[in-house]
Amino acid sequence: MPLRLDVKRKLSVRSDRVKCVDIHPNEPWILVTLYNGHAHIYNHDTQQLIKTFEICDVPVRAGKFVVRKNWAVTASDDMLVRVYNYNTLERIHQFEAHSDYIRSVVVHPTQSYILTSSDDMTIKLWDWDAKWALKQTFEGHIHYVMQIAINPKDNNTFASASLDRTVKVWQLGSTQPNFTLEGHEKGVNCVDYYSGGDKPYLVSGGDDRLVKIWDYQNKTCVQTLEGHSQNVGCVSFHPELPIVLSGSEDGTVKLWHSNTYRLESTLNYGLERCWAISCLKGSNNVALGYDEGTMMIKLGREEPAMSMDASTGKIVWAKHCEIQQVNLKQLTTDQPLKDGEKVPLNVKEMGSCEIYPQTLSHSPNGRFVVVCGDGEYIIYTAITLRNKSYGSAMEFVWSQDSSEYAIRDGNMVKIFKNFKEKKTFKPESGAEGIHGGSLLGVRSYSGLTFYDWDTLSLVRRIEIVPKTIYWSQNGELVCIATEESFYILRYSAEAVAAAASNKDLVSEDGIEDAFDALSEIAEVVKTGIWVGDCFIYTNSLNRINYYVGGEIVTISHLDRVMYLLGYVSNENRLYLGDKEMAIVSFELSLSVLEYQTAVMRKDFATADQVLPTIPKEQRTRVAHFLEKQGYRQQALSVTMDNEHKFDLALQLGNLPICYELALEMENEQKWLQLSDVATKRGDLNLVKECLTRAQSFGSLILLASASSDKQLMSTIGDHSRKNGQFNIAFLSSFTLGNLEQCLDILIENQRIPEAAFFCRTYLPSQTGRIVGLWRDKLKSMNMERAAQSLANPTDYENLFPGLVDAYKTEQFLQQTTKPRLARDYQTITPNWERHPMDDMKQAEDNEQFSYNPVQLNKHTRENDDDDDEEQFADADSVPKQPIITTTQAKPSPIVPPVKTNKPTSEPSTTSKLVPPVLASTASSSDRSRSQSPMNTATPSPPLKKPTPPPAVPPTKASSSAVPKATTTTTAKAAPTPMSDLEKELEEFDIDLDKDDDLQFDDDDVDEFLKDT
Repeated sequence: MPLRLDVKRKLSVRSDRVKCVDIHPNEPWILVTLYNGHAHIYNHDTQQLIKTFEICDVPVRAGKFVVRKNWAVTASDDMLVRVYNYNTLERIHQFEAHSDYIRSVVVHPTQSYILTSSDDMTIKLWDWDAKWALKQTFEGHIHYVMQIAINPKDNNTFASASLDRTVKVWQLGSTQPNFTLEGHEKGVNCVDYYSGGDKPYLVSGGDDRLVKIWDYQNKTCVQTLEGHSQNVGCVSFHPELPIVLSGSEDGTVKLWHSNTYRLESTLNYGLERCWAISCLKGSNNVALGYDEGTMMIKLGREEPAMSMDASTGKIVWAKHCEIQQVNLKQLTTDQPLKDGEKVPLNVKEMGSCEIYPQTLSHSPNGRFVVVCGDGEYIIYTAITLRNKSYGSAMEFVWSQDSSEYAIRDGNMVKIFKNFKEKKTFKPESGAEGIHGGSLLGVRSYSGLTFYDWDTLSLVRRIEIVPKTIYWSQNGELVCIATEESFYILRYSAEAVAAAASNKDLVSEDGIEDAFDALSEIAEVVKTGIWVGDCFIYTNSLNRINYYVGGEIVTISHLDRVMYLLGYVSNENRLYLGDKEMAIVSFELSLSVLEYQTAVMRKDFATADQVLPTIPKEQRTRVAHFLEKQGYRQQALSVTMDNEHKFDLALQLGNLPICYELALEMENEQKWLQLSDVATKRGDLNLVKECLTRAQSFGSLILLASASSDKQLMSTIGDHSRKNGQFNIAFLSSFTLGNLEQCLDILIENQRIPEAAFFCRTYLPSQTGRIVGLWRDKLKSMNMERAAQSLANPTDYENLFPGLVDAYKTEQFLQQTTKPRLARDYQTITPNWERHPMDDMKQAEDNEQFSYNPVQLNKHTRENDDDDDEEQFADADSVPKQPIITTTQAKPSPIVPPVKTNKPTSEPSTTSKLVPPVLASTASSSDRSRSQSPMNTATPSPPLKKPTPPPAVPPTKASSSAVPKATTTTTAKAAPTPMSDLEKELEEFDIDLDKDDDLQFDDDDVDEFLKDT
């Protein structure tokens, strides 16, 4: 078969003329040296230019990576060799190496040497460990030395190509060449060694447009390759593929088969003359340098020629033309295998193959191995590698029966039985590929066609273009993998047998019931195998997954591209290999796969027998599989994970198991989940316990209120208060009508202002005590003036209209409020429609209620400093009017109270503190203040009260004195701008135009603003 040289372009960049290219072995980099004196490093994965060296103004004809030193070495037409650190771009060293243009540089693979060749007809050896000392000069060519190459099999020898039409082979330490190869008619431009161990070959290309293959042991020309129309400027043996590459000034790169010397392909990218080729061992990448840029291509397929016989544990692979074998059964049991680690193996040489193997596969019974390549196939015995059969073929596939196989030769398909040709046919839609298994699959451009191996009758035509087809061992399941996804189908042999006797069941596209589509999965399958009804595969994301019953389970993530080889059931291990023939393994329990297979076949008797053999650590995975198949009850009994078991019991409504697991896990979320299910079931006792254990007091309040559970509500309040959830505690106490406890909660949390307003609304009798606490708190915060501005209703009842009625209503409600039954809810007047004060008055008028006066202590605090008496006059005392004359410099001081917060119970009254009537000059002289002109100018009478207490009425003279004094003083007072106090009072909603009695001096204003 011809080589599968799929050519993929990985990098294409335009630039000035490229003179040399080199590939970094560890990084995705290409070093490119240019005719314009620069050097570039490209990342061929990202297509980006990542580093640039501006070396000189003349052509840089050579450049190489020195990986072990992180160097890039360049040589140019100024006769200098320069060394750069390619990470820092720092120039490490430079020196003059030759007396003419330097054509080539090579790096010794093990020693600290580089070799340079030049137009001065010499080759020189330099040692960087000896400070770049010149170790040896090789002379013998009589023209320019164009290129040198070190022998990969003997690092002490190297070859040189010269325009003197010769190729010379040299030995390090010797001044004379070992021998000279002559045969080119014109100058030789390039040379390279074959890296394989089977042939002592080197290749050269010259201006005679020829490529010559030399045997350097026999010193003879083995083959001459003709085909280029211009000078050949670069040649290379590919280190991995049986390919010789040659680049020419005709703009083409030709790929020649290194065994048959047949021209396999010609590449022309339109970049003019090709000057450089670079290959890398262990990779299929090839870098090409042209007049107009650089190309990176990938040749062939990365998948190695490797096969495994799972029954015997033997793995066979091909390295170039050498066949090697390893036996997994010979592994020592001293050190157990670890997942993902390389398996230590003893490699056995089986022999050499006459063709270059591109594919290699065992027969189903493991007795034979077939090798395909170079348009041929050879069947060997697996044990001794003895040739059993051979022939020409482009493809080879095995049937499920090891004695039967098929080959494709062009559009013809041939069937063989016991190594003898049985049938030949040409498919109607053509044959682009064939696939083996229970049925013979033929791929064409239009789709896939399945044929019966024995009769070659059409079974089914499917409009899918597959990449690979995998059949299960029993032939019932098949995976069809395409470029974008894969399909799982079930094959019905019974339907095919029925159609054989009833032609009406056969249509133009075959037997419709032959296949049932089970699943389509949008994943790219790289390699795959069947184990029972489980399909194990590697995908494009380098993961090992397996598919069973619609479920995909990830076995492991891989750090590189790996290829599935097989599964050894008695070891419970899955084996994979990479392109370097490194073998790794992963544990995969056979009992798990057998159990899942039995479940998929609905063979529950077998599943129950297999279940005890499944390791405990694998049972949760099995339970997840059962759950996805809809067998939740079985999954509940299998799983070992309490979280999963709880979820399954919850789905099944098995509350006792849920309760036991919740007790064991003590997880708040589990209790809440269980309470939800118990609520739907109406099990309120379980709901109560779940919410209590979860400490979900908010939900418990809802439950307690809905079920009229007073004891539960009280318990919620106590527990939430202990746990610091005071909002819940307050709500609980409030719902129970325990107002005193609500007040205590507010005080406990230092919410004294809220407590004061709460008292004013619900517990007026406690207002005096709370105001005292409020004032104490303000004083402890150094807000003395703000504390003095608070009026205590115990001392100044006149400032709180309707306070006595509030006391009465509080007592009235305490006597009349009784628990009600829930069934009376619709007959009870809603709170927002009730008028408790009116109800109290009506009950009082009807003699159904008598008020028991509350004994309130005016001095609510032990250290009362009589601030209340100093700040507020008794409203019941007879007011004494001061004598005001027009010649008086300052009127008698008036001491008003400062405004407090707006009361909430009496919307009809003003929000400002109502000052008492004016005190006498004599009685207030010891606590008088200096007043500002504005406050002194316009004293006004007291504000009108809704229901003033009885008092001695003022005389006419005293009542008329105030307006006269006001008129007289106002005329003399000058208007002043708004002070800071006025702005502050505006923030407290105090209107100076209405509240003329408020008088402060400037010092008090400063102190007040400072405090507040």
